[in-house]
Amino acid sequence: MQHIPCVLMRGGTSKGPVFLASDLPSSPQERDELLLTIMGSGHELEIDGIGGGSPQTSKVAIVSSSEHPDADVDYLFVQVMVSQRRVDTAPNCGNMLCAVGPFAVEQGLVPVTGAVTRVRIRNLNTNTFVDSEVQTPDGKVCYEGDTSIDGVPGTAAPVKLTFLNAAGSKTGKLFPTGQVLDWFDDIPVTCIDMAMPMLIVEARWLGKQGDESPAELDADQDFLRRLEVLRLRAGMAMGLGDVSDKVIPKPVLVSPPKAGGTLQVRYFMPSSCHRSLAITGSIGLATACVSEGSVIAQMLGEGECLLALDQVRLEHPSGAIEVALTRTGADGKTIRAAVIRTARRLFFGEVCVPAVQRLAS
Repeated sequence: MQHIPCVLMRGGTSKGPVFLASDLPSSPQERDELLLTIMGSGHELEIDGIGGGSPQTSKVAIVSSSEHPDADVDYLFVQVMVSQRRVDTAPNCGNMLCAVGPFAVEQGLVPVTGAVTRVRIRNLNTNTFVDSEVQTPDGKVCYEGDTSIDGVPGTAAPVKLTFLNAAGSKTGKLFPTGQVLDWFDDIPVTCIDMAMPMLIVEARWLGKQGDESPAELDADQDFLRRLEVLRLRAGMAMGLGDVSDKVIPKPVLVSPPKAGGTLQVRYFMPSSCHRSLAITGSIGLATACVSEGSVIAQMLGEGECLLALDQVRLEHPSGAIEVALTRTGADGKTIRAAVIRTARRLFFGEVCVPAVQRLAS
């Protein structure tokens, strides 16, 4: 058996193990095979591993010191598939990102600098940079606090994440098709790449109200097939190629708000509906809200009032996420987005796994 140092953490509304890169194989192929075994991938309950049997709890964060002058640590996100023995390292995960700052401080990768310690993170999946503000009173990470986030019981210390250069995270363009609005057959869509490549479509065009529960949407196989057809077409249009075996772009249903927010959202990962909302998804959706001509802007129809928003509240199945927007640059058109989340250290020790078999050629 192998014994590998591991910290199990909740980050936002996700959960998974966090590793130091130095404790894992340097070969990506060997590393991925090891992670599949650690998580128990290939079984719907991940019964022979520490995965939670859900995409939200089958995630891994790998952290190391960074050699980049603008970053303290590097963070690689690994989405481990539940029923398939396969991983995807194409996207970032903003929820697991919440756990990276506290982990880096506790591992001694970043020194405490006061009551709040800023950790500069480079996401290796997308080569984007995020500032994480971690609560460090008394010279150590504090997880207790009064901040609550929808989708997580109780309260905890806040972690502020500011996305610095999220536009074009995978494609190099905020709107990879060259247009804010596209038509796929008779359906208007917005293809956006802000922290996460996404396909945004108004729910009514697919016969939905937009307030359906995740379980109800997941049970509608005809709807999921229609959504996947749109997603595959979006992948080609965004320059991502055949995305049938990738988790990006993420398809998102939007509809008018029901609880006083800006927008109602159903976010897919990509073949099942998220029980809340991905942080990276919230960054892109907030940006689409203030982008003239987007599906969202046209649906809400609030003109200049909508486009000038500096706070967006996104309603999701478990509650809502608030995203703060600031405009930078000489023209004031570069958008930076920040969210407040929480994280918690759940367990630390060693994960035990059998010897990893060599991948079939």
